Amino acid sequence: MARMSTTGIALSGMNAAMLQLDVSANNIANAQTPNYRKQAVALEAAPEAQGVKATIVQTREAQSSIEGDVVGQMAATYYFRANLKVLQTEERMMGSLLDARA
Repeated sequence: MARMSTTGIALSGMNAAMLQLDVSANNIANAQTPNYRKQAVALEAAPEAQGVKATIVQTREAQSSIEGDVVGQMAATYYFRANLKVLQTEERMMGSLLDARA
């Protein structure tokens, strides 16, 4: 069984959130482009319990829903902040542990 790394899991979540922001921004920028196909982010569990694997996929939708993409950006921002909080908490806990052992 693989050892889970809190840092690796949180960083993979932050990277997935940033990818979602990029994809949403791209969809909004190309909303009026003829023949543009909306993109989405597919998430799956990363191997060895190391967080999430995010990939960009093309959808069958011919046009982007600007409202949906804006909501996606807001959600991605919350996901990023939640994972950042995990990193900050881990750092604070490690500092406390080192202080207690010193």
